[in-house]
Amino acid sequence: MNLEIVTTKRLYQEIGIKLQNRMSSGQYKVGDRLPPERDIAEELGVSRSVVREAIIMLELQGFVEVLKGSGVYILQLPGETSAEKEDSTEQKSSDVGPFELLQARQVIESQIASFAANNVTKNDIFRLRHSLDEERKSLETGKSDYDGDRSFHFIIAEASQNSVLSDMIKELWRRREQSPMWQQLHTRITNHAYRYKWLDDHEKILLALQKCSPDGAREAMWQHIENVKQTLFELSDVDDPEFDGFLFR
Repeated sequence: MNLEIVTTKRLYQEIGIKLQNRMSSGQYKVGDRLPPERDIAEELGVSRSVVREAIIMLELQGFVEVLKGSGVYILQLPGETSAEKEDSTEQKSSDVGPFELLQARQVIESQIASFAANNVTKNDIFRLRHSLDEERKSLETGKSDYDGDRSFHFIIAEASQNSVLSDMIKELWRRREQSPMWQQLHTRITNHAYRYKWLDDHEKILLALQKCSPDGAREAMWQHIENVKQTLFELSDVDDPEFDGFLFR
């Protein structure tokens, strides 16, 4: 299923362009450090997650680099890139921001989980248990794939017995898997211990579905994706002195 995507600029793109304009105007020069993320967010009236996405966009375009425990520095000024690189970065800049995508999933999947609680079958529960087992085995053996995670969410969507809802979730995951920004956020994560928390979240969602509790399933799914958002946000906080840069290199 192909969802129609609005072609207007995303909020993180607007913020990224504003930062590029400041570079072009001479406000910054190569080697300068950008202001702290919190200051940019307050000045421009947006959330820190939007600024975070804008910085990822600028990094993918080659304009900035993130240094361990130090901050975001100007690596290259707009206008210094080749035409070939500009074409490439223009395609990347049309990407959906990872936190924006997670927010969309949170709204949609929590409602789908609620709906699925009224339609889930014994076979669905069996498949979800198997998916959790696969996810646990993957973590215990050190695999970094998300097959079990993806399967778990797909099965819940299928349990709604609504093919349109199921197709929507597959499309959101397809966009995640093909997203340069999402990949940039995950490439250098070497410690996957935080994913055990997400496995616990899945157990709570499954329990609510077993009880055929729409409210419980909705709340459990909402909290799960909230935990994902908060974890990734904390891990990618370049203003935190404990940040080690593995998300951005």
